[in-house]
Amino acid sequence: METFKSFESKLYTLNDESFADIALQLFRFQAVHNPIYRSFITHLAIDINRVTTLEAIPFLPIAFFKSQLLQTGEWSPEAIFTSSGTTGSATSRHDVHDLNFYLAHAQRCFESFFGPLTDYNFLALLPSYLERKGSSLIAMMDHFIRQSASPWSAFYLHDVDKMLRDLDTLRSNGRKTILWGVSFALLDLAEQFPRDLSPFLIFETGGMKGRKKEMTRAELHTRLTRAFGVDKIYSEYGMTELLSQGYTRGGNTFWCPPALKVVGRDLTDPLQKGLLHETCGINVIDLANIHSVAFIETEDLGKVYPDGSFEILGRMDNSDVRGCNLLIQ
Repeated sequence: METFKSFESKLYTLNDESFADIALQLFRFQAVHNPIYRSFITHLAIDINRVTTLEAIPFLPIAFFKSQLLQTGEWSPEAIFTSSGTTGSATSRHDVHDLNFYLAHAQRCFESFFGPLTDYNFLALLPSYLERKGSSLIAMMDHFIRQSASPWSAFYLHDVDKMLRDLDTLRSNGRKTILWGVSFALLDLAEQFPRDLSPFLIFETGGMKGRKKEMTRAELHTRLTRAFGVDKIYSEYGMTELLSQGYTRGGNTFWCPPALKVVGRDLTDPLQKGLLHETCGINVIDLANIHSVAFIETEDLGKVYPDGSFEILGRMDNSDVRGCNLLIQ
């Protein structure tokens, strides 16, 4: 019999060959033990025993995180992640069974792309997220900062002058340095303090939060590369409803860590899935969402490619803009 612990252990040995089997096992587990997901599947008149492919799995619309308690099994959360949303809008809630599991998993996601946290200094420019409770991004960055074991790793709320002084000092530091910021804060920095930051890696995590005019990711990256003299900008794909994060290697194409897979759906028929190379709705399978729901129909528009990479082109019409939303393309 499958258990939470058995699924957690499978994440450590997950690979491309085993992903589908584990995803289908987790689907059947959640279809039985998650009341909201079970009711959703029942209303679709889907026989879970006939679901034998990833594309056939029913994906729960992400809006359910705003109105329902999405727990698989019965347990008390160690943490509750919430989206920031916009003024007056409903916010998403994601109960986290084991905070240390999330933090260790987020570390594995990052390190699968960029190597050990101890190779880096992390300078975090995330003012809007630091000013509220329940941010999964702040929890992740606090973990990265602590695990880096660097005296230079830190959050910067409003003291941009100190951050710039620290960056100047770190030009001759032996470690690589990442400046990790929300988009509007990086744009403010680019406009007010343009300077050569070419020795550093710059990560943007999306989100204008009404502070600035929305723009394409390409336009954002062009402004930042020009202002900071860097060749490329890195991006993170993450949200309150996911425990895994995807990353770019610079540019517009995101790549998935082992526990994450993106599936394209038709814009007019959400039950038609598996689209490639064309504009589609983005569905996400996050096998780290063991205790909630791993199969999510997001409100993002994008393109999915055969090698598993994907692009985010914007937001579906009539969907709320989340605090961690990526930029409109």
